Amino acid sequence: MNRQLSEAVWLNDAVCDIEHLAEVSGLSISEVNDLVDIGVIVPSGRPAGTVVFQLCQVLTVKRARRLRDDFQLDHHGVALALTLIRRIGELQAELDVLRHPGAR
Repeated sequence: MNRQLSEAVWLNDAVCDIEHLAEVSGLSISEVNDLVDIGVIVPSGRPAGTVVFQLCQVLTVKRARRLRDDFQLDHHGVALALTLIRRIGELQAELDVLRHPGAR
């Protein structure tokens, strides 16, 4: 398994709490909660009774803070920008598959 794949597997399996997301991103807990309320990040729901997030959400909240700071966006602007960035990534992946069908 190459390094990039092993890191992706590790990030998908690990979980963290909302305080950790706030701490590593530079956002407040309230701002992270806003991203949850808008649906930009989604709790994984494990373990029972607590709200946890996949560790890969750290990348999303860090990007949210950069967008907020660099472009002085409010939480709705950040949510829109993150949604568009995610959709562009999905479309790029689809385009890559269409351009190189045997690569997968």
